[in-house]
Amino acid sequence: MIERAATWVDPEAAFLALDRGSEVVWLDSGPDAVDGISVIGWPGAAARRLSARTATDVSPMLAALKADLAELLERVGSVDADRPVGSAKVGAGLLPAWAGWFSHEFGSALLGVPTAAAGGALAAMMLVERAVVFDHGARVVKVVAADLDGDWVEATLRALEGASAEASDPPAATEHVEILRAHDDAGYLGLIRASQAHIAAGDAYQLCLTEQWSAPRPSSPVDVYRRLRRLAPSHHGGYLRLGGLELLSASPERFVEVRDGVAATRPMKGTRPRAAEAAADAALAAELLASEKEQAENLMIVDLVRNDLSRVSELGSVTVDELFGLESYRTVHQLVSTVRGRLAPGMGATDAFAALFPAGSMTGAPKRRSVELLAELEGMPRGAYAGAFGYFAADGPADFATTIRTIVVDGDRATFGTGGGITASSEPEAELAEMKLKAAAQIAALGG
Repeated sequence: MIERAATWVDPEAAFLALDRGSEVVWLDSGPDAVDGISVIGWPGAAARRLSARTATDVSPMLAALKADLAELLERVGSVDADRPVGSAKVGAGLLPAWAGWFSHEFGSALLGVPTAAAGGALAAMMLVERAVVFDHGARVVKVVAADLDGDWVEATLRALEGASAEASDPPAATEHVEILRAHDDAGYLGLIRASQAHIAAGDAYQLCLTEQWSAPRPSSPVDVYRRLRRLAPSHHGGYLRLGGLELLSASPERFVEVRDGVAATRPMKGTRPRAAEAAADAALAAELLASEKEQAENLMIVDLVRNDLSRVSELGSVTVDELFGLESYRTVHQLVSTVRGRLAPGMGATDAFAALFPAGSMTGAPKRRSVELLAELEGMPRGAYAGAFGYFAADGPADFATTIRTIVVDGDRATFGTGGGITASSEPEAELAEMKLKAAAQIAALGG
């Protein structure tokens, strides 16, 4: 393992200095981050990848990931026996790592639900052996090569020396882009009422209904992401060019984090818009916190993920550390809860991922039946949207975001999804407005 320190440079400026248009994973703590880490990672000389293209590939891919992580851990341990397993050490402590994305349909296949694929891969992961790691709290930058490529390390250090310490503003979208929806307002309201009919019939307690939006492929997806991360700053964002597509995410939701044998998930359910005036904004936040409807919606998903996590956790270790917490973002207030469990012997990060995926906040309850109903109602695959992206590190840690507030550039189109949880007490017009609210940053970033 080679690790060298570099002078602090903004991660966006570093990305622009280092990107060559090849496969890359940038896991981004956001433009205003004062803690946490960001990682820009590339494959090593071996350029190892794993993918799933059909439902029959799903379980073998997860098994291959688990087996390879165990082999990598043995290799890492023999090189650095003093490093504690599962450490959060910045730099070498993160590599090697499998990083990439999983689609919603990958999760459907895990549940045994036959759904149409969006075309292309259901999941794409690459073994990251070269990375630039940014510790925002310590303002430390490390250049790391797990494949021992000293020439790459030196070239990367030189490129970082020429990068700006702070990121410049991205170019504005110069042309108005036509952005289309799969359904007009009347059609989407009809889907909301159909969801409520299923709930009234006892088919589900909650359904996370979503809408699909699309636009022509932008000339520079990187610039779209640069605009998006300013319009909707988040601590779980990312830009991934992998598996035949580009994923541009300002996700606010952590799907799962595994650290020191403990898995934590933070389902996000319950939304209010932000207001420009402070008193009005505080009133909206207070209204969200006091809403019995939003609390019930969040609690249904908390109960769901508690059950999911208990399947891979030690008996009695699953706890709700936070219930109905408030998180405020540029355009919305969100209700967030935290569920945590200590993994049972023999269970690792890939097992926790498989037990929780797809995210309950993006399905509804009960999960399997909700996925079946939503596939029928929405009438099209979600693709990378409503899936997850992040990494599994060789020595135990893992961190994945739920793929929301995300633009996917694939072929000649850019697409994104938005939606919300439908319950018996939902007001259709309010749910329609929430779905549109969640699209605001993506529309602006694309130039719509």
